[in-house]
Amino acid sequence: MNVLTSLFNALPGAISQGLIWGLMALGVYITFRVLNTSDLTVDGSLATGGAVCVMLIRGGFAPWAAVLLAICAGLIAGLATGLLNTVCGIPAILAGILTQLSLYSINLRIMQSKANQAVSVDKYKLLISSRYVREFSFRNPIIFLIIICVVIIALLYIFFGTELGSAIRATGTNQNMARAQGINTKFNTVLGFMIANALVSLAGALLAQYQGSADVNMGRGAIVIGLAAVIIGEVIFGKIFINFALRLLAVIIGAVIYYIVLQIILGLGLNTNDLKLLTAILVAIFLAIPYIKGKVAPKKVHIPQPEPAAAEQGGEKDA
Repeated sequence: MNVLTSLFNALPGAISQGLIWGLMALGVYITFRVLNTSDLTVDGSLATGGAVCVMLIRGGFAPWAAVLLAICAGLIAGLATGLLNTVCGIPAILAGILTQLSLYSINLRIMQSKANQAVSVDKYKLLISSRYVREFSFRNPIIFLIIICVVIIALLYIFFGTELGSAIRATGTNQNMARAQGINTKFNTVLGFMIANALVSLAGALLAQYQGSADVNMGRGAIVIGLAAVIIGEVIFGKIFINFALRLLAVIIGAVIYYIVLQIILGLGLNTNDLKLLTAILVAIFLAIPYIKGKVAPKKVHIPQPEPAAAEQGGEKDA
């Protein structure tokens, strides 16, 4: 009974964190599924978004302006990774690692050489705060985050339906065919990295306000959480959500499910030091489910049947 009570109390926080990390997972989805590559920049750009947002709010900026500038910082981070990949010829994974490594020092510079900078809701006006997560009011961050997620999904759906967005999707599907159609694959790759890291920085800015501080290590392991959200969403809703917008929604739901599962396991008494191990196990399980299903499910053998017209012609010839 105590476990259920603690889970019920932790549920609003799990949902709100899942929605924030779901925005980050959308950035991972763009590189992982749309561009068909892996971008490890997210571990750094998430902290960059949080650092920029917190320092600007502390400097007197309005929270919405701080979030917009944090998104711009994410665009620059994605630009750096994209240029390393396309102009310098560095593989995407290594390019992301190099940018992520650089962002650690840059984030420390942004936060005035401090590993942590606080931004209290008592002193500053914030868009969201974990303090109100259990309140039945418009200050509850869940309401704001749901609206933001819906708006972002709508914007991404509209953008990837345009000619430029379709070119990015074509680049990720088959670069050789895209180039043959006259598409500038290098430009589209860079743009894809920029959009992805802009979403990650947006999540970092919201997360920093939600928890009341920015930390230089707040993005560590973000890529694993993002992949977990993507894989969970695909495994559960892959056959139901066919539309692109619904697939993006599945990523958000996957992140929420991930955090709810974490809260359930923590409620059972798991040591918080084992969270990274648990995350790796969850991702491995959901990655293995489609493979195991393919091995266990009986394979249907298709036996071609002769067409009625062909059968009748054959009978006439024999006669």
